[in-house]
Amino acid sequence: MGSECTPRGAHHIRIRIGDGCPENTVFIGRRPSGEIHDQQLAQQHPERDWILTRILWLSGDESGVNRGGDVDTMRRMIYIHGTPESEPLGVAGSHGCIRMHNRDLITMFDMVETGTAVLIEE
Repeated sequence: MGSECTPRGAHHIRIRIGDGCPENTVFIGRRPSGEIHDQQLAQQHPERDWILTRILWLSGDESGVNRGGDVDTMRRMIYIHGTPESEPLGVAGSHGCIRMHNRDLITMFDMVETGTAVLIEE
């Protein structure tokens, strides 16, 4: 809790959010805000950590590692989520979440179900 690091280990997709939403839908508190991300919106809100298009909310499977107490992935609200195309991937830039470009996320979202295993390694 509070580390802003991505938790490692075995997880599964607990909840799928955003099915059918338009690409670049902005989510706040896991709900569509009614906004669609574009350059103008980004300039109006430069401080936002953009959660876009779809959310795959993860739950840890390993007690004491990513499940339970201060290490609990789900309570930390760790997601796989969309990000603006302008944002770099593979570098720290979220609060422990895994960011993907929106079209790639839509493709993956349509291939996975609740309960799908996710392994996060270094």
